[in-house]
Amino acid sequence: MAEDLSNIVLIGMPGSGKSTVGVILAKLTSRSFVDSDVLIQTKQGTSLQNIVDRHGYLALRAIEEKILLALDCRSHVIATGGSAVYSRSAMEHLKSYGIVVFLNVDLDTLLSRVHDFETRGLAKRPNQSVSDLFEERASLYRQYADITIDCVGFSHEDVCARIIEELKRMKRRGHSQ
Repeated sequence: MAEDLSNIVLIGMPGSGKSTVGVILAKLTSRSFVDSDVLIQTKQGTSLQNIVDRHGYLALRAIEEKILLALDCRSHVIATGGSAVYSRSAMEHLKSYGIVVFLNVDLDTLLSRVHDFETRGLAKRPNQSVSDLFEERASLYRQYADITIDCVGFSHEDVCARIIEELKRMKRRGHSQ
């Protein structure tokens, strides 16, 4: 896969494993790794939660969209923020040079993994529950996904192996990567 010039774009809820899987997947596929949440924090000089607290969740979504639209890289694994799917233009940009992989995790698993939803810097409406957010985003993740990987009960390494197998299947069927 080292000769492939396209990106692998990971989407999913906070706590689905995008950042951790992304680092491992980048190593396994000889790609560089980019985490859009880290790019946002670096460019803004503050945490995601500070952005939400000071400017609101829509400001965070707008910043995220701008960061994603400015990405111009090849042969990367890109871990997006959970709210990337709210921007049609950003997702179309990412899909134009990459395969989008939805890391699907059920709500119970997310709740067991993430205990700081209220301070994590989520781009959600005030007083919106994690359950409502999960329901709202699920159809968007499916809409943009080229590949959906069910992650419940699998280690990060297993998830990476499943992604690689799906990419190989796509390549055999003639999809470009």
